[in-house]
Amino acid sequence: MPTTLDKPEDGPKPPMPATAKAPEIASASVPDTLATLKVDPDKGLTSAEVENRRKENGYNEVALQKAHPVRKFLGKFWGMSAWMLELIMVLSAFLHKYSDLAVVSALLVINAVLSFVQEQRAAGVVETLRRRLQISSRVLRDANWQVVPARELVPGDIVRVRAGDVIPADVRLLTGTVSVDQSALTGESKDADKAYGDVLSSGSVVRRGECNGVVILTGAKTYFGRTTELVQTARPKLHIDAVVAKIVRWLFVVVGVLLAVVVVMSLTRGTPFIEMIPLVLILFMSAIPLSLPVMFTVAMAVGSKELAKRGVLVTRLSAAEDAATMDVLCVDKTGTITMNQLAVTGVIPLAQATENDVLVAGALASQESNQDPIDLAFLAAAKERHIFDGKPAFNSVSFTPFDAKNRRTEAVIEQNGQRLRVMKGAVRTVAEACGLQPAEIDGLEARVAESALKGYRTLAVARGGESGAVTLLGLVTLYDPPRADARQLIAELRGLGVQVKMLTGDALAVASEIARGVSLPNIRRMADLKSAASAGSNDAVDLLAGADGLAEVFPEDKYTVVKHLQAAGHVTGMTGDGVNDAPALRQAEVGIAVNTATDVAKGAASVVLTDAGLENIVALVEQGRTIYQRILTYIVNKISRTILKTGFVAIAFVVTGKFAMSAFAMLLLVFITDFAKISLATDNVRPSKRPETWNIGYLISVAAVLGTLMVAEALLALWFGWSRLGLGSNENALYTFSFLTLLYFAALSIVSARERRWFWMTMPSKLVVAAVVAETLIGTSLMFVGLPGLAPMPWWEALSIFGYAAFSCLVVNEVVKVVLIKWRRPARGAGTPADLRSQIATRAYELYEHHGRSDGHADQDWLQAESEIRKEDPAK
Repeated sequence: MPTTLDKPEDGPKPPMPATAKAPEIASASVPDTLATLKVDPDKGLTSAEVENRRKENGYNEVALQKAHPVRKFLGKFWGMSAWMLELIMVLSAFLHKYSDLAVVSALLVINAVLSFVQEQRAAGVVETLRRRLQISSRVLRDANWQVVPARELVPGDIVRVRAGDVIPADVRLLTGTVSVDQSALTGESKDADKAYGDVLSSGSVVRRGECNGVVILTGAKTYFGRTTELVQTARPKLHIDAVVAKIVRWLFVVVGVLLAVVVVMSLTRGTPFIEMIPLVLILFMSAIPLSLPVMFTVAMAVGSKELAKRGVLVTRLSAAEDAATMDVLCVDKTGTITMNQLAVTGVIPLAQATENDVLVAGALASQESNQDPIDLAFLAAAKERHIFDGKPAFNSVSFTPFDAKNRRTEAVIEQNGQRLRVMKGAVRTVAEACGLQPAEIDGLEARVAESALKGYRTLAVARGGESGAVTLLGLVTLYDPPRADARQLIAELRGLGVQVKMLTGDALAVASEIARGVSLPNIRRMADLKSAASAGSNDAVDLLAGADGLAEVFPEDKYTVVKHLQAAGHVTGMTGDGVNDAPALRQAEVGIAVNTATDVAKGAASVVLTDAGLENIVALVEQGRTIYQRILTYIVNKISRTILKTGFVAIAFVVTGKFAMSAFAMLLLVFITDFAKISLATDNVRPSKRPETWNIGYLISVAAVLGTLMVAEALLALWFGWSRLGLGSNENALYTFSFLTLLYFAALSIVSARERRWFWMTMPSKLVVAAVVAETLIGTSLMFVGLPGLAPMPWWEALSIFGYAAFSCLVVNEVVKVVLIKWRRPARGAGTPADLRSQIATRAYELYEHHGRSDGHADQDWLQAESEIRKEDPAK
């Protein structure tokens, strides 16, 4: 249907040149703008014109100012770990230990190169995500509305924006009115109202209304010269940051106490203090998780890349960590539980109207350019029945889109010089607008209730003069079928310990019928939650615990739902698509924008789905828990190995009066073993069947015990070498023996630490195997060759040390690990288990129906159901 622009009167002005500069086009009138850009607002540009203008103006983007790679690389020589290595280099030069100086310098450079390469790879993943997750725009080209990436817009494109959209370029408004948020551009918090002829600045956000406009400036030529990115590159504060900070503080205390003892005893024995400084610095450095930032970035980047292959785009790399701990997921019905393919299933004309009358009015109260599922369903039904064939053209004068307050769409249209007003929307809302009496409205809602029992959604359609009363023409039923895989995927999420709660704006009867088909039997009204919350009690939380979803939910209600779930101690996920969903998506630990989401919703979420349904969310949960396990392995291994290195050196010195390792040997060990742990970011792990938690005190204690046990085992090996191999009289041989002992313990402890069960339960990734083998072979080869201060070692001696370390780590320590974890691990799912909760919810719903669906009995029904189920299975 063609659109006629409702233009104010403008006096004649001379045409502007086609190559008008930015200030000229920005201040021009609407007719001059259209003339300058040579575009018909009813047809848009042709494909050929778009290509020519793109060659002239480039893409609609602002080039990012990227730091030069050389500058990034040089930055690797600045920081805590780099400073310590550089200080050791200075001390080595001062003490004339030039071989140490050369090796430490080489290690510093290699460290910088490895870190730089890994971060560049991770940055490449982020850049890929940025390219895939771009703002899209509705644009009129070749007389057809289509959706294209915003970066492909050119001056002269006719675009349509609506509530929730980010303005993709500088746009002059042609039809409609909007209210926009320009705070990100101007700092002004108050929304600005825009009407015909006004310019909408690129990067501002539409809060209310919708309009058509013409693109006047793109890319760096826009007034503010910026584009909006949906990928958040800033690293937010993570749960793991707090955990690691506590662990590092604890390790520093342990290392500090041990080294203080060593320093005091060294001074009493006459050892020069300056000669102890390098070793002390290295041992302190070993307490710092030097490779954690790289390992974490690689783990998140690898996980994000895997998720992207499965249709899940993360807008911040930390999203997967939050998904690992999520235990409740609130999902929209439309597009997630159902197909999001609404179709008209029935037309019920009223009074003297016909089915065609109803469909004509409903189609005229729809906008194809909005791509709204309800509007598209009416337009598709009208096209299928050819109801506009042979009729004079209708011109749209104005259109009022649906919002949560008016609950209807409304349009003024013109045909043969006569203007009519048409509307469609919620039955009660439209009926009241038509002036129907309460009894008549109750009769209509009885019909609605009958359709709702089949899962059908019913809308009312009305028509009248441009001003004055409108007449109800009839009712239209629509149906959005459940997705074939919804029931199975909900069961999978429950199997992963994630409760699924369906949220929908549909009436309770419609929501209950759809939900029952996917095993979500207990649906409540949002009003029940609100009333319980207003009473100031905990009933709201209890109601949510027993509910499988909520009906009659407004978009802004989702924020309330998230807050209640979080108050109950849940880590909450929330799906959304509209501008009003943004607060809830931002508040939830895991905000998920569905594939049809507005730009604002995508910007507020931490995850964006590219496909409909729940399958991608299952992948998100599993991948998040996989990353969690990899990071946890790093933490466990770091604690135990730090205790091993520091405890071994300190106790050996106290007992023997000699340093068992030189500063150079310890530095070499730290470097080889620490960066081999980066490979854990790619390890094969089996995700947990229950939500994870960062309450890992039990695991830290297990790591501390294992670290202490390895110290005892390494000291036992040292005692053997001291008494049988004459290490006490050969300092270089002592350093070599200690180096290989700690190297083999460190390498084999990775094999054990990566599993919470027996180490052979899962196979490590090829990269982990390669890293452990390379770590072992490189360290052993260096000892065969011999380095400054390290005597070559016979092969049989190295093999004996390796066999002893393997027996200690993979037999003795493995048994201790498994027993301790089983003993120390806290019971999961305190309170009502997930499987028991599902049984209780099912029984509560049966009681709910038995009591005539009286919502006043919700709490009593739940308590009675819980009592009955627990009597049947007292063990639970």
